[in-house]
Amino acid sequence: MIETCSKRCMLLGTIFLGVLTIVVLILESQLADTLSGSQRMKNKTFPTENNSTCWMHQPYKIISECHPCSDFEIRSKSIGVCIHTNFKEILKCDNGETVTRSCDRVAYLEERAYWKFTIWSFVIGMVSSLAVMLRMRVLNYKAKLRARQVLSNGSI
Repeated sequence: MIETCSKRCMLLGTIFLGVLTIVVLILESQLADTLSGSQRMKNKTFPTENNSTCWMHQPYKIISECHPCSDFEIRSKSIGVCIHTNFKEILKCDNGETVTRSCDRVAYLEERAYWKFTIWSFVIGMVSSLAVMLRMRVLNYKAKLRARQVLSNGSI
């Protein structure tokens, strides 16, 4: 069935799927932002330094977003929250207390990994498409040569 599609039809289909993918990504990121608000984070219990739970009972500001712990912090276990998930974030409660909390993921690292995967998939797809098109040209050329040879010999 796909063999019957013209190049124009295939190009339009590919563009449509690409646009659809981008729309889904935008919608998904918008939904992820609304779902990852403070309501969802308050329900999760992450280990904290000095066993402080002020962030669970009162408003807080995030001083440092979730980021990976250094290799030294993980190996030396100098910061206990780095042992559990290898990520940490620093919070400041309204009472002035600063708390280091373990967190489960780093958004920018996940986004970077996703874009790496997407770009590599695109590059591999393009290289594969070019290889197929070149191979098709070579086979068509050989078929034309055989047809010319048969017609020039006059034997059908």
